[in-house]
This record gives sequence, structure tokens and C-alpha cells, in this order.
Amino acid sequence: MNFYESLGFLVFGSRLRRLSESFLADVNDLYKHHKIKFDASWFPVFYILSERQAVSIKDISDELNISHSAVSQLVTNLQSKGLIKISKAKDDGRKKVLTFTSKGNQLLQQVKPIWKALQDSMEELINENKDSRKVLQAIGGVEQGLQTASLFNRIENKLKN
Repeated sequence: MNFYESLGFLVFGSRLRRLSESFLADVNDLYKHHKIKFDASWFPVFYILSERQAVSIKDISDELNISHSAVSQLVTNLQSKGLIKISKAKDDGRKKVLTFTSKGNQLLQQVKPIWKALQDSMEELINENKDSRKVLQAIGGVEQGLQTASLFNRIENKLKN
């Protein structure tokens, strides 16, 4: 048993971060290997735009359950690279809407085959171990539990007892 396994839930966050960092590094290495100038951190915005063609920063923030500020930073980065453009919504001039530029659309076409291969590879990986098949459901359960009560509040309650 390795260090992480021996400590169980005490290092749960560290194990998830380590797994996430390894996953994202491999995906970014794959983009580089195929000479595609794309960063895995852009995926959520690119994917949402690929499905809807036009979307507001607020809609992305709500869908991803992250702050408006975090989405704005990512959008600013993508805009500076010429991949997306921001314009006013036709129905509400106060609302800003994101769309792909032609450069962004070209990049989207390059990354779609990577996304498909990634999906297929992850399904293959998950199917290699019967316990792994439950990982997404288990993560969803943890996320739902944290919406009920944050880890901070759960720990504070234990410290009070």
C-alpha cells in the first residue's frame, strides 16, 4: 500500500488533484504532439460554444458552477488569442455574448477528433476495472453532498463535538 492509499480520505483532495494534474498534462501533451495550439483548461468554454454557437459569460458561469470572474479571465485569454469574440446580445444590449471567430472555429475542428479519442480512451480505461465504472457516479455523490454542507462546515461541526 502506498502513502496515499494508507491515509484514505485524509488525502482525498491530494489524490484527486494529482490525478487531475496527470490527466490534464497528458491531454496537453497530446495537443502539443499533434501541433494543436489548445490548452485543456479552455475545454469547458469551447465545448459549450460548440454546442450553442453563442452564449453569455453568465450562462457559462452558471453551467460550470464557477465564478463570473473566473469565466471572464478565461474569456479574456481566449479573446486575446483571437479565438472568440464578444458582442452585445441582440435582445439585450447589456448582455455580452461569446461566439467563435473563424480562427476559433478552425481550432474547434482540430480538437474535436482529440475529444472523441479522449472520450473513447477514458471509457476504455474505466472499463478495465469494475470498480472504476462507478467513479463518475461516486464523484457526483461527493459533489452533491458538498452542496448540502461544505467540507469546512462538516469539519467545524466535528471540532465542536
